[in-house]
Amino acid sequence: MAISLSTTFPSSTTTFQPIKLPPHHHSSSNIVGVYYDNHNLSFSLLTKSIIRNINRSSPHHPKIAVSAVSGSPGFASSEVSKDTTSLLDRVTVFDLNGQGIPISDLWKERKAIVAFARHFGCVLCRKRADYLAAKKDIMDAAGVALVLIGPGSVDQAKAFSEQTKFKGEVYADPSYSSYEVLRFVSGVSTTFTPGAGLKIIEAYMEGYRQDWALSFEKDTRTRGGWQQGGIIVAGPGKSNISYIHKDKEAGDDPAIEDILQACCS
Repeated sequence: MAISLSTTFPSSTTTFQPIKLPPHHHSSSNIVGVYYDNHNLSFSLLTKSIIRNINRSSPHHPKIAVSAVSGSPGFASSEVSKDTTSLLDRVTVFDLNGQGIPISDLWKERKAIVAFARHFGCVLCRKRADYLAAKKDIMDAAGVALVLIGPGSVDQAKAFSEQTKFKGEVYADPSYSSYEVLRFVSGVSTTFTPGAGLKIIEAYMEGYRQDWALSFEKDTRTRGGWQQGGIIVAGPGKSNISYIHKDKEAGDDPAIEDILQACCS
């Protein structure tokens, strides 16, 4: 049995790099594999017997190797320069009505958790939205707003909001300016990693789904598909960013306890 997600990948090499599923999965005989073949990349949930057949059938496949990628921690406000906060003040994002506002207005007079999505169709971003919204009662009690920003159009933001029923505020950054100012990483090598592959499979097993129509709109396909996001805790005050987490790879969520400590303790 195999559950696969595929996309194009600019490489002519053929490799297979599997990862064992964590102990909470029901079958220890399953392996998550990252499989590159004929310019395609697949994340697959495979049985050990299938892996043995793959390895026997082709000399191009290396021996099984297990790897893991840990999440990156958040940093205190000393890591956010005055130049960064000044540049953010010039960034415009758009609400679901198409009204543009300076991004720093989102935390000028309040404290806010601001999550930056990879793009509005991303399955891992949908899981992140729920991950944060599950603690919204704690945020509400502390007077902290929950905000999600995505690189894309207002129409894409509307579709995301309607599909996910996200409990917080949703904004679009069609110019990607906030991502550039905050220096969030981007690139194929940060999108297709063993760790990201495992997280995608776990998200699908939990019932989350990628919106491929949003994912393959021209701007997202050519630019936003490789963008990574992050999470900040900011405000009150335009220059007050007390916590920042920059995703190292797709699905690199920080510990929820770290976020709550930064926003609500």
